[in-house]
Amino acid sequence: MATLADVARHAGVAASTVSYVLSGKRSVSEATRDRVRRSIELLNYHPHAGARALASSKSHVLALIVPLRSDMYVPVMMEIAIGVVTKAREYGHDVLLMTNDEGSEGIRRVASSSRADAVILTDVGMQDDRIAMIKKTGVDAVLIGIPADPAGLDCVDLDFAEAGRLCVEHLAQLGHRVVAFLGEADGVYRRHIGFAERTLRGIQAGAAARGVDLVHRPCEGNYEAAAGTLARILEERPRTTGLIVQNEAIIPPLMSLLRTSGRAVPEDVSIVALCPDQIAEQTAPRLTSVTIPATELGTRAVGLLMRRMAGDGVRELQLIPPSLTIRGSTAQVATLDGNSAGGNG
Repeated sequence: MATLADVARHAGVAASTVSYVLSGKRSVSEATRDRVRRSIELLNYHPHAGARALASSKSHVLALIVPLRSDMYVPVMMEIAIGVVTKAREYGHDVLLMTNDEGSEGIRRVASSSRADAVILTDVGMQDDRIAMIKKTGVDAVLIGIPADPAGLDCVDLDFAEAGRLCVEHLAQLGHRVVAFLGEADGVYRRHIGFAERTLRGIQAGAAARGVDLVHRPCEGNYEAAAGTLARILEERPRTTGLIVQNEAIIPPLMSLLRTSGRAVPEDVSIVALCPDQIAEQTAPRLTSVTIPATELGTRAVGLLMRRMAGDGVRELQLIPPSLTIRGSTAQVATLDGNSAGGNG
C-alpha cells in the first residue's frame, strides 16, 4: 500500500507539499498540484481518514441531504448524488448521505460534531425550516434549489421559471392554444418545493403572455395516476393539443396511454417534457424537452461549497440557463382544412 512518502518521491516533491495538496491549507502551484494528483492516482494512494482529520481538525466529509420520498423521482436525485461524489473526490472529500427525515436536527448534528465539514441541501422548499438551522449554526452549506428568500445563502439550480416559459413558448409558436401541464405529485406542491413552484409560475406566465388556455394537473408517478389524469383532461378539455410534462415517472405510461387511445404523437397531441436527456431520447417518438442538468447541479454545488469552506465571503446564486431541444414529439397544429396553424409568433 502506497504511503504519503511514496507519493512525494514519485512526484519529486517534499512530503509536506503532498500534505498541502491534500488539505488545501497552503497555496500550491497548479503544475505541482497536478503532478501530485497524478502520482496519487497512479500509486492508488488513500490518505488515512482518521489521521487526516486529527491533523487538520476537519473530517474531509461533505453531508449530502436528499429526500427519500415516494413522490420524488429517484434517478434524478441519484444523478445529483453522482455529481456531488465525483466532484468531492477531486477535492479529496468523501460524502455522507443523509435523508430529509433528519430535518433540522440532522443539520445541527453535522454542525456540532466532526461527522462532516459542510452540508449540501436538496429538496429545498420555498419556506424551508432547515435554512434557519443553517444560519443559526453557521455551518458551511450550499442549496441545490432556491427558497423564496435566498439572501445570505449559496444556491444553485436550473432556472425552472424560464424552463417553464420556454415550454409554453414552443407550443404557442406551433399554434397550440389549449395546453395541459402534468406536473409533479400533489405532495410536492403541498410542501412548496421550489423547483416545482417556479416551473408552474413560469408556465403560467408564458401562457398568459401568449394567450394559451392552460390547465395544471398534479400527477403521481404511476400508471394509474397517469391514466386518470389524462382521461380527465381529455374529457374536460377535448380540444387539448399540447401537453407539458414535468413528472418524469409518468412519461412511459403517458406515451402508452396516448397510443391506446388512438391519439398519435405529434400528429394529434404534441408533448414537451422537463426531464434528463436520456429519458427524452428513449421514447418513441423522441421527446422535445428541456433537460434537467442533474449531474451539473451536483458538481456546481461542490464547487460553491469549496469556495465557501475556503473563506470566500461572497454569497452566490447560480441559475443555469435552460435549453430546449426540439425532437419528434412536437409539431404544428393541423387546422380543419388540413393546413397547419401557428408560426413563429
